Amino acid sequence: MTSAKFIEQSGRNSLYNHRLAIAKEPARLLTGKSLQILELLWENGNRNIVYTCHMNQSDLARKLQITRQALGTHVKRLREGGLLQIGRGFVNVTEEGLKAFGFQSNPVIVTVRISPQSRQEAFRRIKLLPVLEVFRVTGEVDLVLIVHQENLDYVLEMLSGIPGVVDTKSFVTMEVPSHEYDNSLQQ
Repeated sequence: MTSAKFIEQSGRNSLYNHRLAIAKEPARLLTGKSLQILELLWENGNRNIVYTCHMNQSDLARKLQITRQALGTHVKRLREGGLLQIGRGFVNVTEEGLKAFGFQSNPVIVTVRISPQSRQEAFRRIKLLPVLEVFRVTGEVDLVLIVHQENLDYVLEMLSGIPGVVDTKSFVTMEVPSHEYDNSLQQ
């Protein structure tokens, strides 16, 4: 059942109680309105790759050996171009910013099949690899890894040395089409 239909049938307070009951520790501090805000942003947003650096602009200027004012000029231009997002104590390099300096943002999807007797140790070792995400799944494979193209050779080499890894398959994405969620379809 979609969240919109659940809300229609049960009311906002029930949705809050339902999510609160299954939520992990940080979400227990959220109010019903906080959850509504998060859900609305999620429903109307797109998944993007963003790299966050928790560094204030004074430290950044010092590392670049430029004045804070000169940094401000560059940062303003980058922010207006959609390459950076700036907040108090952090800087996000957006997907567009990553592309600007040649970072390949189209990920590689790697499926991994592991022999049953080796799963626990293999899972532990695979979680240490330089991957974006690891999903434990059901079906013909045991894991799905999301890997930067730049790390693919290294990840595959490391996987081949992990006892119990029986098979891997790699799928290099050619394009990540933008996803435009139409919330009106649920109503």
